[in-house]
Amino acid sequence: MPLTRSLSMGSLSGLPLWDQEELPVEDLLLFEVAWEVTNKDPQKTVGGIYTVIQTKAKITVDEWGENFFMVGPYYEHNFKTQVEQCDPPNAAIKAALESIKNNGCQVHFGRWLIEGTPYVILFDIGAAAWNLDRWKGDLWNTCSIGLPYHDREANDSLILGSLVAWFFKELTDQLQDKPNVIAHFHEWQAGVGLVLIRSRKLPMATIFTTHATLLGRYLCAGNADFYNNLDKFDIDREAGERQIYHRYCLERAAVHCSHVFTTVSQITAVEADHMLHRKPDVVTPNGLNVKKFSAMHEFQNLHSMNKLKIQEFVRGHFYGHLDFNLEKTLFFFIAGRYEFSNKGADIFLEALSRLNYLLRVHKSDVTVVVFFIMPAKTNNFNVESLKGQAVRKQLWDTAQSVKEKFGKQLYEALLRGEIPDMNKILDRDDFTIMKRAIYATQRHTLPPVTTHNMLDDSTDPILSNVRRIGLFNSRSDRVKIIFHPEFLSSTSPLLPMDYEEFIRGCHLGVFPSYYEPWGYTPGECTVMGIPSVTTNLSGFGCFMEEHISDPSAYGIYIVDRRFRSAEDSCNQLTQFMFSFCQQSRRQRIIQRNRTERLSDLLDWRYLARFYIHARHLALCRAFPERFKMDSLAPPPNQGFRYPRPPSVPPSPSASLHSTPHHSDAEDEDEDDHEPYDEDEEAERDRLNIKAPFTLGAVPEGKKKQPGEYGN
Repeated sequence: MPLTRSLSMGSLSGLPLWDQEELPVEDLLLFEVAWEVTNKDPQKTVGGIYTVIQTKAKITVDEWGENFFMVGPYYEHNFKTQVEQCDPPNAAIKAALESIKNNGCQVHFGRWLIEGTPYVILFDIGAAAWNLDRWKGDLWNTCSIGLPYHDREANDSLILGSLVAWFFKELTDQLQDKPNVIAHFHEWQAGVGLVLIRSRKLPMATIFTTHATLLGRYLCAGNADFYNNLDKFDIDREAGERQIYHRYCLERAAVHCSHVFTTVSQITAVEADHMLHRKPDVVTPNGLNVKKFSAMHEFQNLHSMNKLKIQEFVRGHFYGHLDFNLEKTLFFFIAGRYEFSNKGADIFLEALSRLNYLLRVHKSDVTVVVFFIMPAKTNNFNVESLKGQAVRKQLWDTAQSVKEKFGKQLYEALLRGEIPDMNKILDRDDFTIMKRAIYATQRHTLPPVTTHNMLDDSTDPILSNVRRIGLFNSRSDRVKIIFHPEFLSSTSPLLPMDYEEFIRGCHLGVFPSYYEPWGYTPGECTVMGIPSVTTNLSGFGCFMEEHISDPSAYGIYIVDRRFRSAEDSCNQLTQFMFSFCQQSRRQRIIQRNRTERLSDLLDWRYLARFYIHARHLALCRAFPERFKMDSLAPPPNQGFRYPRPPSVPPSPSASLHSTPHHSDAEDEDEDDHEPYDEDEEAERDRLNIKAPFTLGAVPEGKKKQPGEYGN
């Protein structure tokens, strides 16, 4: 059967071409097993394994066509709303599924209605639960791993894994030797199936990907000094004390049973080496489906449009205290799961306190409004927040009615050929209405820090630290804080924007994470052309350091949280934000252009090559007589880097005239004349980066300088 192959694997502008021999996908079947297939956690609307699975589907379908299948658990609601039921196109798969159904278990097949519409095989966990005790016995006899009865998640993982292994046994019996099967498992919940497959010696190539180690998550959640003590932890004891030893055993067994072990970043590879005692064979970074605009200024216009929506919200939230210029106000934000220390909210709040001090001391006319978008326990919207938006709307309606009356009288006077008397156009009633509207904006309290009523106000980490640093949105503060303890929605009566619109309207995303195996939030900022702050303890930060010679020139500010003290890291973050506040509007436009150009690096059309490499390697190890490859070869294009932009530093006071692409609403400052031509710089980048290189050795006696690389 002819398969549609992706023509875009090497067609991204400027990025290195894919030169590795492609797999004969016509003679292979690829299965991707994950708990998140069609199953999205409502508490994780930002990032997560679900995003990896969903966004990668299209590029995989483009390559594998109807030989690609995704496997996961069945949930009735998800199936009815996201999956179009159909019959399997492959006779062997159909026969394997029928065999399982005939033995009293339920399995569903269809197309997942996302981009690429991949086939999905979903096993009903509840309908097969009657086998749990027998399968627990099989697991114990095979691996000597016992599961406690009260761990629902581990028990469900065992049921799914047993069903998956059963399916692959039926499938390989049907297929005999051709086509060969590749099964890719994500995280320990799916890894049980891999362990059972390998213990039963099924003729398959297996890959296991950990997106974060199980024990690493628990240790960091307990505020352990994780990275400085990686080689000192007693792994078995730590897992036992947290009552997750059985889960840890399942994860470690999957890692060591797989033909190829991968993880999503270099920092997680270091973690896995210590926590799971196996070095990953391939690092498979997470990507996104990048939709490029036909003209550079289009995404700039989207920034301006959505910034206006945020400004409207700020006008209402700060009514009565709106004594700062919104045209000179910058919007920063942090978003994600409410993990106060892991996500870096602690260091961020401390840095905001210091930024506030610097802006006041330097008498800056810039105001920074910072949004914390993290879900917490609430019972409703804050009355003051709702009142603020109502007051703003009332003022707008008043201004519109007066403007309409004024315009009508002005129009009639001009028709009569008269210059109207401005003192007579508006009567006493109009002035009374306007005065009443002005008096309505008076408030005797400070604008609220949070938009909702918090259930644990006194113990909430963010609010407790806001009290400690004293940022209460007073008039003298140049840094204002708004804590929005819910994920954003376009149907919200308070801030009616979805997450993507909100990102586009902000100026800077700040994600100074301590534990972040990848970090989709700064990646999403980059794809939308919004500068961001990340750290060298996040997978995204490590990836950007590896691929870009000077990340900050491209709007990627990387805080060193690995080799510096917390105090030094906080000072570095403060300096990054203060320097950003000193940029002119024109310089921010130029920087957004540069940031958006990095989106190709995060496109699955580029990053999918690392998955191809992992599959090829797995086939070579599982079927060495049929597939050949140098197993010691490094992943393709290792060490490739974007060059430093020719016009760095981003804010010189030079005098040559040139105009960057900018939005219709954001005109350049008259005094800024940076020598910059976006088209010329982009073309120079494309020419420079077509020839990838690997990091060379430093000649003896010469010290490598920061940012220096070999050819």
